[in-house]
Amino acid sequence: MAINQISNGEPDGNSFGQSAADLISFHGVTPIAQMAQTTAPAATAATSTTPFGYSQTQADAIVTWIRAVDAHLKLKGLIAP
Repeated sequence: MAINQISNGEPDGNSFGQSAADLISFHGVTPIAQMAQTTAPAATAATSTTPFGYSQTQADAIVTWIRAVDAHLKLKGLIAP
């Protein structure tokens, strides 16, 4: 079976959706709109002295952000649920 290319070969590339409200999906899942803007956690480095790691607030923010992005990628069909 031949692969159907979604490209016109132009140097400017291709875009899916004209606005954040356009519904898009991959791999047969139900199309959804673009994820609302989410702020990534502050880029504060982990400590290398005692106590090691991140503060509870930093760790919670990182986990919350990763879970939100993970959920949206699954809804879009870009990673398996």
